[in-house]
Amino acid sequence: MQIGVFTALWGNLSFEEALDKAKSFGLTAVEIGAGGYPGQPHCPVEDLLESQTAREEWLGKITERGLTLSALSIHNNPIHPKKETAEEADTVIKNAIKLAALLGVPTINGFSGLPAGAPSDTMPNWVTCAWPPHFIEILEYQWDEVAIPYWKTIHPLLEEYDLTIGFEMHPGILVYNVDTLLRLRDAVGPRIGCNFDPSHLWWNGVDPVAAIRKLGDAIFHVHGKDVYVDPLNMQVNGCNDHKHYGDIPNRSWTFRSIGYGHGLKEWKDMISALRLVGYDYVISIEHEDALMSADEGLGKAVSLLKEAVIFEEAGEMFWA
Repeated sequence: MQIGVFTALWGNLSFEEALDKAKSFGLTAVEIGAGGYPGQPHCPVEDLLESQTAREEWLGKITERGLTLSALSIHNNPIHPKKETAEEADTVIKNAIKLAALLGVPTINGFSGLPAGAPSDTMPNWVTCAWPPHFIEILEYQWDEVAIPYWKTIHPLLEEYDLTIGFEMHPGILVYNVDTLLRLRDAVGPRIGCNFDPSHLWWNGVDPVAAIRKLGDAIFHVHGKDVYVDPLNMQVNGCNDHKHYGDIPNRSWTFRSIGYGHGLKEWKDMISALRLVGYDYVISIEHEDALMSADEGLGKAVSLLKEAVIFEEAGEMFWA
């Protein structure tokens, strides 16, 4: 396995400065935004699509620093009820697929998206309850008439370009847990899978190790991000919390640097579970800790992951 970083935390820096930062922390991989919510400050998608020379120069800046490109990230909503929003997201996804293939990147990361609750609605609608009965009607519309048909149009492109797309299981999105991820994968095809981020699972009461064991080879990429679940606030209000991320004293949970929500043993257990299901790729650190600087948070995350990550292939079982 490798330890990498999602360069979105350095969106204020130039591409070269961000790469130098990654190298200075001893990392060996970078995940780079190519549109959508992450933006594309380090990835001029249109220029790279048009010019092989530009692609070679861009990739060269990565490889000459001893880094690899683990994924392109394009989190957005291609099934948004507003036509212009959905079309823009669709273009970003298709461009990312083409660019990833040209760059030799095996996977892209994103969201499944979230539709409206009915054809006439103008805003996405997230349903997490089976009653009253109209919730079931909403879910049937979202899955059968919008999400599955859309991703069935994308899966042939993934096959054509020999790529996968990993969805983060994120609350507020149609795919937000293991069941919904596997439902979409089963309906669409095996090139739909997961960008596994344990932080979103912990604050929903999910055991990441159990989730990994269930997902198996559906895991294409992994985010290294932690979360602190405030036991007092959680016991009062539960896990779903729409207070601003900056209102940390009153929130039920808050994103933290690795080690500040869960300890070394829990991260070792996750890494071992990933190896058990055959994952041997990148743990890409995503820094979103409001209590410490990007450099300090990243440094502490790298330090813990160096203890937890298994870097070498398993040796022969001489004892068996």
